Amino acid sequence: MTADAARLVAFGLRPKLVPARDDEYRKLVERARTDDVFAAVVQAVSTGMDLVVMEISDRAGIVVASTEDSVFAVKMTDYARRTGGEGKAAERVLHALAHLGAATLAFPRPADLANETYLGRITVEGVEAFVREAASRLAEAATQDDAADTTAGEPGLEAAWRVYTRRAQTGSTGDGRKLASSTTGIINKALMFLADQGLLVRTGDERGGTFRTTPRYRTQVREAGVVMFDELLRLGITQITDGSATIAVGWTPQSLTEL
Repeated sequence: MTADAARLVAFGLRPKLVPARDDEYRKLVERARTDDVFAAVVQAVSTGMDLVVMEISDRAGIVVASTEDSVFAVKMTDYARRTGGEGKAAERVLHALAHLGAATLAFPRPADLANETYLGRITVEGVEAFVREAASRLAEAATQDDAADTTAGEPGLEAAWRVYTRRAQTGSTGDGRKLASSTTGIINKALMFLADQGLLVRTGDERGGTFRTTPRYRTQVREAGVVMFDELLRLGITQITDGSATIAVGWTPQSLTEL
């Protein structure tokens, strides 16, 4: 039984694999969902590997997250290497905003996140447009409050939005390649990283790259949603745009408590 439990956890560490594509994986998921004793062993094996079981479902399979001390944890240095960056403070801030924008556009309403069959669709240009608009709104509000000279000591992500407005939206290198350090380049790298982790699936090249969400991403966003969407509410954003359409934001303080 322990070997089977470890096998199931191993499947969860292959982010692009889903039960529908592997018969053994599907059977182990079903066993974990119907056999309490086996499910307990799966939990124990995961805990021993410094992993947390976030969900076990027919669609997503077993979704595990690593603890800070786990050998499976993606450190900032690893993330920087995978996204072709250096991991500097300003760059980390920009990537954080890219991930916030992606999650918000993918699941703008609580009903979307609660629906197991819902597929969010986002684009690189769309995420960039949303984050830049949010940054502009914050800058305008700060000016009205006579607080234009924001300091680096601001709490939370407030200072982060200022970092975003200072970075070029697009650009190119001397040989014509897109500038990776532009906000569009950083968002592209962030979304490609999510795709590599089995959280998004790239579906086309329109608008800088189009992606759809996966059940695994829905689980991850649901777990981190309180932190992500609380920042959105704190900024007072009730509508978002991806540059092609405007979407009403359905998140409220009450809906966050239900996550």
